[in-house]
Amino acid sequence: MINLKEEIKRTNHSREKRNEFANLILQNPKLLPQLLEICSQVDDEISCKASWGLEFLSKNNIEAILPYLDSLMPILPTVYQDPAVRPIAKICEYLTLAYYKSKNPEVRKQLTSTHREKITEACFDWLISDQKVAPKAYSMTSLYLLGTEFDWVHPELKITLENNYSIGSAAYKARSRMILKKL
Repeated sequence: MINLKEEIKRTNHSREKRNEFANLILQNPKLLPQLLEICSQVDDEISCKASWGLEFLSKNNIEAILPYLDSLMPILPTVYQDPAVRPIAKICEYLTLAYYKSKNPEVRKQLTSTHREKITEACFDWLISDQKVAPKAYSMTSLYLLGTEFDWVHPELKITLENNYSIGSAAYKARSRMILKKL
């Protein structure tokens, strides 16, 4: 029997350890609901490490999380610790890229309009709140893609990027320029 919390505690930020953890979950998909439950414990430090594993799992096999989107979506607006926000924002970017750019048929079938609206809300929250640059950059990409479907997103995104440009870091400004050029 796999003790998921112990496995998570053994995981560190190294690519190797996160990859090992993602493979453990891929080989034992029945652990995914428990992993999401741990990710939802946003006040506990272990939720950050759980989020790293979920991100690597999503990167390696986005389809693995599709049956659990209804469990993932309520987590999005509650995550607040920096080490957890980044991987959760990255998962949103993976989902939107798979849906809009790659047009992955499984993602297009299971990522509902309601899910996409929840991702839109979370990404705007991350973009306008006090977050590090990575979740903001992932949110910009996600919102740009979501704006190809939801017509109100691009004008709001443009205003937000223009208003925050002068106070953004060099990386924020670089991603903003790229997105603004596309808008």
